[in-house]
Amino acid sequence: VGTLSGPFFGPMMQSIESVLRKEGQHLIATSGHDNIEQEREAIRFLNSRRVDAILLVVQAMTDDELIELCTRNPNVFVLNRYVPELAHRCIYLNNELGGYLATKHLIDLGHTRIASITGPLVHFDARERLQGYRNALSEAGIEYDPQLIVEGLYQEDGGTKAAAKLFQRGIDFTGVVCGNDNIAISVYDILSKDNESPAERISVVGYDDMFYSRYLRPKLTTIHFPIEEMGTIAANMVLQNLADKNLVNGVQLEPSLVVRESTAPPVS
Repeated sequence: VGTLSGPFFGPMMQSIESVLRKEGQHLIATSGHDNIEQEREAIRFLNSRRVDAILLVVQAMTDDELIELCTRNPNVFVLNRYVPELAHRCIYLNNELGGYLATKHLIDLGHTRIASITGPLVHFDARERLQGYRNALSEAGIEYDPQLIVEGLYQEDGGTKAAAKLFQRGIDFTGVVCGNDNIAISVYDILSKDNESPAERISVVGYDDMFYSRYLRPKLTTIHFPIEEMGTIAANMVLQNLADKNLVNGVQLEPSLVVRESTAPPVS
């Protein structure tokens, strides 16, 4: 996985382990930190332990590397990423749809000046979410403005500098689509420093539906990512593949919009 900390990978690993332990299997976890050499080293380590199967949540390794790896090892599976040549071994989210749903929600409320603070665009999911944002704008006849786009990071404080950069540009916007819920918290923080609350002047949409999103005030409108379901499906796919390699098929999961209190029609 990318990291062993944070609210994203923990639930995923927990659901994987829950399924495997019922079948007498154990989970060995290591992290690649989105660094290509560390991802390769982690895979070498797992191979050295003669594991039965490998689940990969990697961002830095190229599609070609993953294809070669899966060609050598029939028990390697890719999570949270889609590689066309490995479609039968991928368990991934329709991130483009998620970005579209987040943006369309703001458009339906009447917003036309909508910013986006993305995740790191070296990540496939961040690029897909941004494409969904662009699709929603195009569908509504709203011109894409690159000045409204800022690249952030997914980590807990990764959106702080990006959110500050967006507000410092001094351009008009009434809504912001965030690459994940951590980035949305950074927007909350900037608004609070100006004694503002999300949805008063700026509507905020997150992504992932982390457990804390319902406890923020106002509660965060976000895109639900079925993280636990992804882990459960991945673990069952591993077990199924070990039993019969001819029965495995990839799975695309669908995101959904969770409307809470951080979005409202723009102030006239």
